[in-house]
Amino acid sequence: MAENLNEQIPTVIADRVDIVYRVNGTGAGRGSATAALNRILRRKQTEKASGVRKVHAVKQVSFVAYKGEAIGLIGTNGSGKSTLLKAVAGLLPVENGAIYTDGQPSLLGVNAALMGDLTGERNVYLGGLAMGMSREQIKERYQEIVDFSGINDKGDFITLPMRTYSSGMGARLRFSIAAAKDHDVLLIDEALATGDRSFQKRSEARIRELRKHAGTVFLVSHNNKSIRDTCDRVLWLERGELRMDGPTEDVLKEYEAFTGDKKPRAKPKPKVAQPA
Repeated sequence: MAENLNEQIPTVIADRVDIVYRVNGTGAGRGSATAALNRILRRKQTEKASGVRKVHAVKQVSFVAYKGEAIGLIGTNGSGKSTLLKAVAGLLPVENGAIYTDGQPSLLGVNAALMGDLTGERNVYLGGLAMGMSREQIKERYQEIVDFSGINDKGDFITLPMRTYSSGMGARLRFSIAAAKDHDVLLIDEALATGDRSFQKRSEARIRELRKHAGTVFLVSHNNKSIRDTCDRVLWLERGELRMDGPTEDVLKEYEAFTGDKKPRAKPKPKVAQPA
């Protein structure tokens, strides 16, 4: 048992993490620069008076992720999944607690913006450079990225501006760019929900490869099948709280019972009266 523990290398540690959004209301003097400055200087003392509303999106969440794991994040809408992912990526501050990472997390979301006026080809290079790849590395993997995305299957779309792409085409290209590099921690937000089943299978296979060569993969998805096919562990968030953390099938079984997301049993065929 001790040997197994020594072999596990932590990549992400979340220690009693709270994440709070502050939403500005329509308090008096909203258009006054002086009033705005006063609200900033006295924010905590005047939150109620100025109409600032707190939204406690993530509440006291703790977990440890290890190298080689693929971890699914599930929960009903508004449960805090994407918020937690952004905090792990360092894009959102935590109110209380702390998040520690070994290496640089990379967040991939279907809304991750490249440059709409640039061609797909230019965006491949732009995205690769943004992830820290050299031009030589991008050039070596360029055709693999295009082929993986499948956006050229019905024409030479890679030479067209990305603003001409459908949302699914853009999402597939973003995933393909991100998946071209081995990551310490790769955070994927709903990327597998786009594209046909063939692309989803390629994506799931690539995630399994990333687990072998890199660190940890986190996947936020409402598609339980993708979670089952890809992840060996699941974190279930509900109303900002970590409700369950464990093996994929165990957690999904409880989650599906909670949401009622079970396949209905086939109704028995009505009996047909036989002639006497």
